Amino acid sequence: MNRSDLRAQAPWLAAGMAAADHSPDIQLSQTRHRAALVASWHIAPGSTVLELGCGQGDMTAVLAEAVGPQGRVTAVDVADPSYGAPVTLGESAARLAAGPLGPRIDFRFNTDVLDPAVGFPENTFDHVVLAHCSWYFTSLGHLRDTLARVRPWARRLWFTEWDLTPASGEQLAHLLAVLIQGQTEAAGSRGQGNVRTPFSRESLLRLLPETGWSVDGGGPVDTGELQDGDWEIAACLDLVGRQERLAALPEAMRQLVLSQADVLRALAKPRGNRALAAYSLTAR
Repeated sequence: MNRSDLRAQAPWLAAGMAAADHSPDIQLSQTRHRAALVASWHIAPGSTVLELGCGQGDMTAVLAEAVGPQGRVTAVDVADPSYGAPVTLGESAARLAAGPLGPRIDFRFNTDVLDPAVGFPENTFDHVVLAHCSWYFTSLGHLRDTLARVRPWARRLWFTEWDLTPASGEQLAHLLAVLIQGQTEAAGSRGQGNVRTPFSRESLLRLLPETGWSVDGGGPVDTGELQDGDWEIAACLDLVGRQERLAALPEAMRQLVLSQADVLRALAKPRGNRALAAYSLTAR
């Protein structure tokens, strides 16, 4: 399926998501973004895909459309189905499972691929996908171990994440919100936010050879219509307003976080903050 064909399916794919009941325009833009990614990856009909960090299934739905009726997507997440708001992971998965894409998807929540009880035979999957989920990992070591663990199970890796290097001053607020959250986590104040271990594209390129994957392509990904900048700014300002999170920090780090939050408030707009760009990498 080519890029134009898959992107043309974005409206009905978005409409099938439970979150579309609350924010149809936002869901459509998120689905368009993922449809463009998957179309550029040339995942053939009939393929088998392991998706790590599937969340509410934004990427899962697009992958299921790409693999077609004869393909299969195994969508894995460590989170409990009750996680998420205003729609939980379980509610979103149930909506997809009840729709036309349901027979192509196997959702597995509360599943950690590092658990010795979780495993697949060698080359079970044609592709393994991590899309906008790697900053959820608790550390780069955790990500490294996960990529090494799944290496024998799949022939090809497709990876996309936000790019920490801003392309313009309009993206600085998103960047600062991400870095504040990452610093807070790194200093020992753990939370359940989207950003726990932000890392650069260069860090990933240094890490991948340790896991048995060899990068063979990639490039920038446009994020101009996405709302994630606004979401992470709001999440960051909520974090610095939580006294229990700040109290867990060493005093010097607490003051650094508070000062950076002051700068963030000065930089951020009430809404419409431009998101960081993203990048995509492919590996064998």
